[in-house]
Amino acid sequence: MRPNKRDELVRKALQVFYRDGFHVTGMDKLVVETGVSKTSMYKHFRTKEELILAALQLRDENFRKWFLQRVDKLADTPAERLIASFDVLGEWFLEDSFRGCMFIKAGAEYQEQDHPIHVQAAEHKHLMLEFLTNLARQAGARDPEALGCQLLLLQEGAIVTAVLVKSCDPARDAKAAAQVLLDNALA
Repeated sequence: MRPNKRDELVRKALQVFYRDGFHVTGMDKLVVETGVSKTSMYKHFRTKEELILAALQLRDENFRKWFLQRVDKLADTPAERLIASFDVLGEWFLEDSFRGCMFIKAGAEYQEQDHPIHVQAAEHKHLMLEFLTNLARQAGARDPEALGCQLLLLQEGAIVTAVLVKSCDPARDAKAAAQVLLDNALA
């Protein structure tokens, strides 16, 4: 395989893992779905877990880049960006390919705290928390760490609700709650 074929394999595997889950997706299924021979796949990844880690890394890079760019495009000030982050979630929820959060799924399928896949999933959430906390600090929140945690909790709850409860508008509802929290943190 050419060097860029490894990246193509990771990209295709990411789509399969996101759509179908990690444990249910075996190497035989990945061979069929990616069009890469089992020999070539194992040439680049000794185990399925190594491929999952590469897919999670790509998902993290792609998602955060998209998310942060959309937030920046929608709002000018740090306080506005905190609230706009919920509008961006709403855009994501409306995508045909939306299947929830790959990192929530990874953490649920690999629950041992020290498992590398669990650790990588948690790292994504820590990076999102850091983003929110930094915005809260820039906005002048009295306790930016607490506000960051509260907003992350709202976002994670909105993601799960968007998957499971179709009668709600989780992005809108979480945004309204976030505005109350923000107003209180800045008062």
